[in-house]
Amino acid sequence: MAKDNSINTDLQGPDLEGLTPQEIILAGIAAAKGGVSMASSFSVEDVVVIDMLHKVAPGVRVFALDTGRLNEETYEVAESVRARYDLSIDWYFPERQAVENLERDKGLFSFRETLENRHECCGIRKVEPLGRALAGLAGWVVGLRREQSVTRANLQPLEIDKGHGGIVKISPLVNWTEQQVWDYADKHALPINRLHRMGYPSIGCAPCTRAIEPGEDLRAGRWWWENPEHKECGLHK
Repeated sequence: MAKDNSINTDLQGPDLEGLTPQEIILAGIAAAKGGVSMASSFSVEDVVVIDMLHKVAPGVRVFALDTGRLNEETYEVAESVRARYDLSIDWYFPERQAVENLERDKGLFSFRETLENRHECCGIRKVEPLGRALAGLAGWVVGLRREQSVTRANLQPLEIDKGHGGIVKISPLVNWTEQQVWDYADKHALPINRLHRMGYPSIGCAPCTRAIEPGEDLRAGRWWWENPEHKECGLHK
């Protein structure tokens, strides 16, 4: 069930900044006081968090959104993660009729025409399935980091997610740098999406993701035709 004010106020503020990712996970689960699952796109950050969950909170389930337009490499790493951790991944798909109507009425690439069209596509393929995935949960775990983009600069380790019914949003890697993420992944020989090694620091749907050039922002390859402040899909409100 959704929680409106269940998070312990002692867990909000500067004290959280000094916690390790594993401690943030445990604090978030305690604050949620109910079922918690992790949302994974199988980025390097998400695989790092899955590895941490496996060690400190193995009861937390993992779910993923299959938009119908993911890269083959994403499915490959998802399968590697499933096998490595003997993990049953809960996959959520968009509603069939909504996708059929969108593609019939606006074609296959309407999301590149206007910001409104892109939000519509993300709403159908990501936001609506996420709502179903989060239904009945008290909290969810994500692999977001402040360093990733201007839209995530104010992210907190634990937050009340008002956009999803007031459940607890847990961001274990909020303070980590890209280097820390890769150091952990390499140390533990984690399965990694091959696209990361090909210049894709951020990976979403195939037609909305490209490799970045040296010196570009980490999220420059996502919806590259849009301004940086617009580069979210609606999952993280």
